[in-house]
Amino acid sequence: MILIGILISLRVRRRWKKQKLENDNSDDDSLVESLQYDFETIKSATADFSDANKLGQGGFGAVYKGRLPNGRYIAVKRLSKNSEQGDREFKTEVTLVAQLQHRNLVRLLGFCLKAGERILIYEYVPNTSLNHFIFDPVNRGHLNWETRYKIIGGISRGLLYLHEDSRIRIIHRDLKPSNILLDEDMNPKIADFGMARLFTMDQTQGDTKTIVGTYGYMAPEYAIHGRFSVKSDVFSFGVLVLEILSGRKIANFRSSENEEDLLTYAWRNWKEDTVSNIIDPVLATGLGTEIMRCIHIGLLCVQENVASRPTMASIVSMLNSHSVTLSLPSKPAYYLHNSENDTTEGTKSYGSKNSADVSINEDSNITEPYPR
Repeated sequence: MILIGILISLRVRRRWKKQKLENDNSDDDSLVESLQYDFETIKSATADFSDANKLGQGGFGAVYKGRLPNGRYIAVKRLSKNSEQGDREFKTEVTLVAQLQHRNLVRLLGFCLKAGERILIYEYVPNTSLNHFIFDPVNRGHLNWETRYKIIGGISRGLLYLHEDSRIRIIHRDLKPSNILLDEDMNPKIADFGMARLFTMDQTQGDTKTIVGTYGYMAPEYAIHGRFSVKSDVFSFGVLVLEILSGRKIANFRSSENEEDLLTYAWRNWKEDTVSNIIDPVLATGLGTEIMRCIHIGLLCVQENVASRPTMASIVSMLNSHSVTLSLPSKPAYYLHNSENDTTEGTKSYGSKNSADVSINEDSNITEPYPR
């Protein structure tokens, strides 16, 4: 009797697992179907992908503004035809990314497949990207300190979600001002997960022989050895913070006095207690606590030592609470001047308030669900 009971139990369990698998597959199929747009609808929405509706051109293809029959505006990314993915893998990745929802992420609404065409449909964000504001001598006048601080905080929360709070861990790998879109209230939204690498929740790093990203924003361990982790995004975030504070671009920054890049310039002025030199002259406000802390946080993020860089969870805490004591940063990556005084140890608090092949912007079109 005991043996019969065991056999019945095993049979019931197998049936239950089979039924659950069928239900899961049915749910996945329903989700994919709900995300798929008709090609003719998208073609009509963009006026046949007309140049008049073209918002930009990137390494993954052109982006167009569109309007659906219900009046909703969308951003349509027509992907380059160089992906080696099959349609099934493409749909799987779209389904994963579409489930990521956070106020500081550009939401993926769906996709379209037809005769070799691969199209992604995103929410439309009206104020274009951060680089059209922060590096423009006229437009950056619209970015007072309160707005810049809000943008820094929003980016940090979006990255924290990608790294720790979403169902799947994503390392962006190409965080830069052109991938930060601004809505009508100047809230930042992280865009372009085309270079992101998806992970299961127990993985935080990986190795790749194809480096994708933008020079200046890539952490040295990634650019040189192909090793990336959540700390690679932290490095990029630090560069972004220093650009937002200074109004200067990492790629073409040159100090008039010395041959220095932005990171070296910021580090030297921080050490020499001349941080006012770092701040964008457009900002009328003085060196308040928030500005000082943001410079400090930016320098912590771009440290050469990967282990010394804070996590995004720590960064969000630093930004939210002025009572949190900050450790003193060591020299930044790519530091151009070496001396025995390059490293500082201690803490600081403020008052309350392997060789790799390089392929820049030419990798897989959406995300990579598994490490290579």
